[in-house]
Amino acid sequence: MTLAQGRIQAPSIRTVAVGTMTRPGTTRLNAETNLSVPPDQVVFGRSDAMRSIRQKLEKVAVANIPVLIQGESGTGKEIIARMIHTHSPWESGPFVKVNCPAIPGTLVESELFGYEKGAFTGANGTKPGRVELAQNGSLFLDEIAELEPGLQAKLLQLLQDGQFCPIGGQEDKQIEVRVICATNRNLEEEIEQGSFRQDLYYRINVVNIQLPSLRERAADIPVICDFLRQVYSEKFNRPTRPLSSRKMDMMQRYHWPGNIRELENLIKRYVILGSEDAIAVELSAGNAPSFIPDIPVNGSISLKKVTRQAMREFESKIILKILQAHNWNRKRAANALNISYRALLYKLKEAGVPARKVANGHRGPELSND
Repeated sequence: MTLAQGRIQAPSIRTVAVGTMTRPGTTRLNAETNLSVPPDQVVFGRSDAMRSIRQKLEKVAVANIPVLIQGESGTGKEIIARMIHTHSPWESGPFVKVNCPAIPGTLVESELFGYEKGAFTGANGTKPGRVELAQNGSLFLDEIAELEPGLQAKLLQLLQDGQFCPIGGQEDKQIEVRVICATNRNLEEEIEQGSFRQDLYYRINVVNIQLPSLRERAADIPVICDFLRQVYSEKFNRPTRPLSSRKMDMMQRYHWPGNIRELENLIKRYVILGSEDAIAVELSAGNAPSFIPDIPVNGSISLKKVTRQAMREFESKIILKILQAHNWNRKRAANALNISYRALLYKLKEAGVPARKVANGHRGPELSND
């Protein structure tokens, strides 16, 4: 069963969504996020982990059960939440996102559940909360671990009975809404520390989707990069060439602490500056993991060859640091390294450093045919 085949037609209702997702194979930009939802082949890629998630998503999307999405920051939890909504029987309904940490603690309850006129000083009218706005749709609670215990109890009532009470209200309201939660924390540890309710955890964790980090799905990086490059080339009206094979290899070996969000920012920088220098500097000058050779299945390896590769990688990092320190002036960098100018150019080419330098936002002369 494909995602498209898994859809069930639902009656059309008024949409008050924060944002909507596009069909597979298309892309929409909106005001809430830079990217709404990329095509399926970009979201799921080629890695086994993401293929498994796709199969799980196809099954849970059609059932009105709570879903908990976990993963490091920047792994695309909101995109998966939007896909669950869009491929559900409630796709015509609203998709309402609540970014729990972004709302001040004193306002979270009123934002979630709304209030009645006169409920507190300044409540001059009735205001529906985001739970009510999500009626017949999906409520996405991002970083749910940030909710205070009192609000966790009200959310538990919503999940158990489908009811909630606005601030100052006299009667509970009935609501039909699908709840999708996301967090980058280990909720079991939060429970042990007493900061998250165990009964709420069991309610929201009916189906768990654990997103892998970008470093765990390095095989998907080329297709994600190319997609982002095309999107931002069009958005910024800055045509760019595909990244070179050497740069792509560097990206696949990088450990990506910021995951897809960091990759997206890196591609934006490449598109705007029109040079691969910024990518090479960030990937090589400080954050890349130590050199780890690929060990064959038979356990045989050439120590001499591996040592040479490790030294070359370490040397490249030093050169990039010195170039940065001297504002990409190659002659001064060569003097600082106590090597000849020609030797520096050779080492830059050997290390796969970009063909152009960027200094103060201006494109510099050719270094090599990278």
